[in-house]
Order: sequence, then C-alpha cells, then structure tokens
Amino acid sequence: MSKKESSILKGVGLTVILTLLLVLIFGFIVKIFSISEKVIMPVNQFIKVVAVFIGCFFSIRGSAGFLKGLIVGLISTLIVYLIFFIIGGRFDFNYKFFIDLIFVSIIGMISGIITVNVKKTA
Repeated sequence: MSKKESSILKGVGLTVILTLLLVLIFGFIVKIFSISEKVIMPVNQFIKVVAVFIGCFFSIRGSAGFLKGLIVGLISTLIVYLIFFIIGGRFDFNYKFFIDLIFVSIIGMISGIITVNVKKTA
C-alpha cells in the first residue's frame, strides 16, 4: 500500500469514527433535552464538516491535498450512510443524499487544500 492510499484510509477511518461518535453524543443530547428537529440537520452538517476536516488534517501529507480530501469526504460519507442504513434499516436514496455527498466532498477538498498548505508552512 502506498503512502497516498495509507493517508486516505487513515483519513476515512478517522472521519467515520469521529462522525459516528459525535452523532451518537448529539443523539444523546437531543434525547435528554428534547431539542427541536429544526436544529438536527444543521448540527449534523456541522458534525460532518468537523469530522472531515479533522480526518484530513491528521492524515493527509504531501501534495494533491484537494484530491485526497475529496476522496476522504466521498468515501467516508458513503461508509457513514451505509452504517446508518445497517443500523436503521432505511436508506433514502433521494436528492438529499446526493447533495450531502457533494457537500461533504467539497468540504473534503477544501480541508485537504488547507491541510497540505498549512503543513508546508509549519
């Protein structure tokens, strides 16, 4: 396995674990405090952004950060959706899925670009 593949796998793994952990914590908070459903979607998007950025930041090295970040965002989103499908037994294959896939992939690209450039100057 090359270093490029290794960094992508590490980023995907970290992103998936962090996403699942943060969603679980948020779900617990929603249950305890009866938070409005209007808040759930934006918080879930924020969780994805944070998880992808952290996954990219601690795994991506070298060049082509935009491509590595894109792949991390894309694969981690697919894996998280698959896990939630297995847990919940329901998969909504609609426009929201594709919007989420595009959104997280773009966040991955931006995170990869930032990560590679911050590490070059540091």
